[in-house]
Amino acid sequence: METVAEVATIPSTQPGDHALALRAEQITKVFPGTIALDRVDFNVYRGKVNALIGENGAGKSTLMKIVAGVERPTTGRLLMDGKTIQLHSPLHAEKLGIGIIYQEMNLCPNLSVAENIFLGREIAPSGLVVDKSAQRTRARELLHRLEHEIDPNLLVSDLRIGQQQIVEIAKALSQDVRILIMDEPTSALSAAEVEVLFKVMEDLKAHGVSIVYISHKLEEITRISDYVTVLRDGKLVAEARTQEIDVPWIIEKMVGKNPAALFQKGHTEVCEEILRVEEMTLPIVGGYTVDHVSLALRKGEVVGLYGLMGAGRSELFECLAGVRPEATGRVYLDGKLLPAGNVSERINRGIVLVPEDRQREGLVQTISVAHNMLLASLRNYFNGLYLTRRKEQTAVAEMVKGLSIKVANPTQIITSLSGGNQQKVVVAKGLLTSPKILLLDEPSRGIDVAAKSEIFAIMERLAEQGLACSLSPRS
Repeated sequence: METVAEVATIPSTQPGDHALALRAEQITKVFPGTIALDRVDFNVYRGKVNALIGENGAGKSTLMKIVAGVERPTTGRLLMDGKTIQLHSPLHAEKLGIGIIYQEMNLCPNLSVAENIFLGREIAPSGLVVDKSAQRTRARELLHRLEHEIDPNLLVSDLRIGQQQIVEIAKALSQDVRILIMDEPTSALSAAEVEVLFKVMEDLKAHGVSIVYISHKLEEITRISDYVTVLRDGKLVAEARTQEIDVPWIIEKMVGKNPAALFQKGHTEVCEEILRVEEMTLPIVGGYTVDHVSLALRKGEVVGLYGLMGAGRSELFECLAGVRPEATGRVYLDGKLLPAGNVSERINRGIVLVPEDRQREGLVQTISVAHNMLLASLRNYFNGLYLTRRKEQTAVAEMVKGLSIKVANPTQIITSLSGGNQQKVVVAKGLLTSPKILLLDEPSRGIDVAAKSEIFAIMERLAEQGLACSLSPRS
């Protein structure tokens, strides 16, 4: 049945209305095999935070790519200050004052922080020679505004993912924007860093900048936004003033059912110890990233590992998964001391990591959804010298159904999926190895509330089957 948009609680606003900085009108976007957007209207109110909400695959990022000039709509039009515009490229959008912070960070790891911030907009007073000193000074000022003293000379590849997110935000702030799109800007930030970002957003609003804010953190939405627009399955569902709604209202519009039914915690019997870690250390110059940590996991147990940015949560998981050969300490699985090993050996023994950074560490961008999903468990599908195609297809189909991954065909390239659905593929890849210990580093990063409930429900089912899970949510 076709979803019908709810009558908005906002008074009717025409494209020429002074309150509108931009309007997307009856936008449809068709990709091969799927309709990503179906006659969607979206209003961006001047000097306000306009939240765009929806499940993974609802069409949010596609709509924003159209507004930012990355994609062209199949039908529909964009109006800026009441006048129709046709965007030919991201550069064209940027010249009109439209900037974007992408969900998947758009940085060059082989360039410095300053070079990334001014990439394509280099400071060159003479028009011939880049003033690198001026770029470093300006970059330092932008990072200071975000309360980060990151060295502008550092390579982006040497930064933690949270620091890279700060650089991405600084890059957007370096532009003279009238409309700033922020697609999941806080997904890799700590609570303190989020507070700084919100102060910057308030300052931008005070200077008349219109912000489009996309986030799956609904408490952030109700706190920072002025208006909310909800998409579901590529269609407009509702639009409202934030002050007139609450989180349950948002969830119900997003998923089409009572939010109370999403998270149902069951009771799992905890059994004998399966994993023991003693005196785990990961040295760095002048100290330790992981400093003599000991912990234990039992079968059927789900343990949360908390800590601020830089506390060593991700590094501890990497030590356990064999990513860090320089780590020292003792790891016992089923009471037996594990020898030092690499990632493949740890997977074979039943310890699997779902990494925090899906783009760099969890996926291969140039291959399909199915091939990404099967990468870590190929040994399970061999029949002599050959891979059993039917067995592979069955395993992939079960994961697509079990995790509700929105994909028209698993043979599609992984980059055709939304960020949240890519995250589900990374989780599926770990589950297909049939692990004893599942280490999930930020498993809900960039995914919606319904997907979170599905992943948590899967974790409970795995725990009931005797698996031990350890997850690392950001505090």
